[in-house]
Amino acid sequence: MSEENQEKALVDAGQESDGEAEEKGGFNSYMQSPAFLSGIMRRQVLKSMVKSLPDTVQKRLKALKNLQLDYFGIETKFYEEVYELEKKYQALYTPILEKRRDIVNGTYEPSGAEIEFQSDHEEDDELAERMNELSAEFKNTKQDYAPDVKGVPDFWLKIFRNVTLISDMVQEHDEVVLKKLKDVCIKYADDGMSYTLEFYFEPNEHFTNEILTKQYFLKAAIEKDDPFSFEGTEIYKCVGCVINWNKGMNLTVKTIRKKQKHKARGAVRTITKQVPNDSFFNFFTPPEVPEDDTKIDSENENLLASDFEIGHFLRSRVIPKAVLYFTGDVVDDDDDDLEEEEEEDAEDEDDDLEGGECDKYIEKIGGSKKENPPECRQQ
Repeated sequence: MSEENQEKALVDAGQESDGEAEEKGGFNSYMQSPAFLSGIMRRQVLKSMVKSLPDTVQKRLKALKNLQLDYFGIETKFYEEVYELEKKYQALYTPILEKRRDIVNGTYEPSGAEIEFQSDHEEDDELAERMNELSAEFKNTKQDYAPDVKGVPDFWLKIFRNVTLISDMVQEHDEVVLKKLKDVCIKYADDGMSYTLEFYFEPNEHFTNEILTKQYFLKAAIEKDDPFSFEGTEIYKCVGCVINWNKGMNLTVKTIRKKQKHKARGAVRTITKQVPNDSFFNFFTPPEVPEDDTKIDSENENLLASDFEIGHFLRSRVIPKAVLYFTGDVVDDDDDDLEEEEEEDAEDEDDDLEGGECDKYIEKIGGSKKENPPECRQQ
């Protein structure tokens, strides 16, 4: 039975007497505890329950809804101030992040107290044994870096490889360029609510840009058509940048050769054409969001939602904690977290973005999906 038919059956059953409902499977249990129903069905059941209440109670509920809108109105101001606070503190973080950049790129050599670090974590015996076993498996692994190498080589490339949500976007042919990535910064706009991710590159043979950018636009507004969907600040649009590729070096396209046979003469010729190619750098060409009220198609809408998730993840976690993703002190695919996410998904699949949308986005901009990413929600 389709979900729509299930909804209709539930609503029809709600109009029957208690005895009839109980004979058909105990509809009262659904009405008393609808939490286990799917999201769409639950909303329909709850609306039906409200309509069955006395008129006086329904009027009070309308008054409560108006109070809720008043609450949201104040809350929008709260999120606007949060944005200003984030912008203020980003300026305070900047000297620290600039020093991180200098150490990573070998323009500053830390010494003295700077290189003294005492871990607060004590490994238990069982964990230590497991780590020793793991180390034994990789004992023959070598890092091909000279002893006098400057800075921290391949810093951002390894971070992207260590982050599940980003790893599958990075293709093997992208690595030579990502090795040239010097820094990733966050810049908050003074005009309106938005932030820009700035990717700084050393000179490379693939493109002439020194900086690639991705700007995300935020809003903390109550939608007139659906006011009760308000959940705080959200990304509603993003804009990439033009990459000035050198001739023949565009990683986002590939040239294919195809043989064609002339129908009449039977002669065979080889033609070449360019087709899209999986690459991390497709990240800088997101689907466009219409400026007018034109509704974006569902596929691009889902791709954008996944793009928004990745942009938010970079801003809120990867960039601020970059070294911890490099060293493994922070991972985004902890077994416990995955178990919790799987349980949440099983309890309420309809309230989350459809399970395959992050996969679809990553497949579009960066190839096949090997692991499930963290839960994709618009932020």
